[in-house]
Amino acid sequence: MSPLPLRRSWRRSKSALASDRLRIGIDLGGTKIAGIALDADGTTRAETRVPTPRGDYAGTLDAIADVVAALERQAGTTEASVGVGMPGAVSRATGLIKNANSVWLNGRPFAGDLAARLGRPVQVENDANCLAVSEAVDGAGAGETLVWAIILGTGVGSGIAVRGQALTGRNAIAGEWGHNPLPQPRDDERPGPACYCGRNSCIETWLSGPGLAADFFRCTGQTLTGEAIVARAQAGDAEAVAAMTRYRDRLGRGIAQVVNILDPDVIVLGGGLSRVEGLVAALPGTIAPHVFSDRFDTPVRASRHGDASGVRGAAWLWGAG
Repeated sequence: MSPLPLRRSWRRSKSALASDRLRIGIDLGGTKIAGIALDADGTTRAETRVPTPRGDYAGTLDAIADVVAALERQAGTTEASVGVGMPGAVSRATGLIKNANSVWLNGRPFAGDLAARLGRPVQVENDANCLAVSEAVDGAGAGETLVWAIILGTGVGSGIAVRGQALTGRNAIAGEWGHNPLPQPRDDERPGPACYCGRNSCIETWLSGPGLAADFFRCTGQTLTGEAIVARAQAGDAEAVAAMTRYRDRLGRGIAQVVNILDPDVIVLGGGLSRVEGLVAALPGTIAPHVFSDRFDTPVRASRHGDASGVRGAAWLWGAG
């Protein structure tokens, strides 16, 4: 029998970063466009944000161009590299945007149009993949070969980074965890809530903020936001505590399903719900019973860069040089 492969730690050194060219990252969200300019060592040189021109494709291109220009002015340089994170993907088949909840981008040659608008090439990647890249380069997964990063917020998604590079996949859907069904469903979880994607019981319908609120309503008849449910649970309210117990159990099952396939070196949690007190610490115990192994020792960590992870990861899309 051949020896078992060794996991090798990877870390991007300053020498590996090589180029001193400024790196600009853009986080294109549904309500705001955030921008950051990073030196080669990850030092922030400039930051800014503007509202997203919702429903306006040409206006979105203009707004990003304005953000890039503002960052270069603040940093005192020109011709920075530009990476963009967005809640969608570039189709391998057509080069057009697909799966974006900023629906005015779908079916558009966004990467090409933005490159033409800026007069330079751009890198465009899914926002969850940008989170993974950010945390792999200099965040909670720094030095690890395979980083799986999860977003728990208004939506649920995930991204994968291998040696600091985003794993996009043949169909540009690597990491689309939120639109898989909740694994090992109990009788009271069938058929599961309807999802906007046309399926039932998607992980996003259970583990997003609105999913938590919907579960609480089904069980209690009370309408509360996810944030309010978390606050009540922390205050000891029995119904809210039960809701958070269900949430942790479902999250553990969902994560274990991916661990059984991907076996990442570290799992990083981002998004608003990742900041729930005690959630990260409790997760290994809820994941372990569902992992097909004699032990589960994969670290589960909160994102180091928090809300800035996506925009930092977009800047790191260009990697070295």
